[in-house]
Amino acid sequence: MSSHRTLHSNNPDVKQVAVVVGATGLIGSSLVDQLVDSNHIHQVVTLTRRPCVHRSLKVINEVINFDAFFEESVALPVMASADFLFSCLGTTLKQAGSIEAQRKVDFDYQYEIAELASKTGIKNYLLVSSSGANQHSGNAYLKMKGELEEKVKSLPFEHISIFQPSLLLGDRNDLRFGEKIGSLVLPLVCLVPFLRKYRPIQGELVARKMVEVSKLKNSGVNYFVLDDIFPNGTQ
Repeated sequence: MSSHRTLHSNNPDVKQVAVVVGATGLIGSSLVDQLVDSNHIHQVVTLTRRPCVHRSLKVINEVINFDAFFEESVALPVMASADFLFSCLGTTLKQAGSIEAQRKVDFDYQYEIAELASKTGIKNYLLVSSSGANQHSGNAYLKMKGELEEKVKSLPFEHISIFQPSLLLGDRNDLRFGEKIGSLVLPLVCLVPFLRKYRPIQGELVARKMVEVSKLKNSGVNYFVLDDIFPNGTQ
């Protein structure tokens, strides 16, 4: 594996470099498109398991083995040259086959990449988590998401932004029956005022909010829950 172009250093006088993990997913694919169109981003590096070609020459794709990420020679150069890490990686229990296999993707891979990024100089970390994430939750998925949030908050990033969307809507490569039913039922249920906080959201809107936040000069840890993500609190 090798980079196809030279990455620029982390310098405020030049446009910035973004690394995207989970670039083929619902949020990640939209995020890459929007970063390509953003003036503050010079290059986008996508880390994927399989080759992923993008229409824009701003995008560099690095195919990596997530099980041996720390051993890959490409990891350090990519991370050391970047300004942002956008982490949108995730799978479903059905796709993974077990909660242990799901945790490997949703927790282990994401934390290991975040840990390396923090050690190699990336200052801005943006994570897609989940509404209801809580390390003490009785739900295995929400507990896993909450544990990841707590672990990454201990890493020495200057800026950490955590996004907690609800059910995600949008075109997926895989058909998820439960999400399809939810996408039809929840918008109606959420017409009830006190249930609006559970309303579903388009993945594209989450990606848009991530790009907007990457332009801000936030410091410390910042959470963005559902009403923070919807434009002008609408929908």
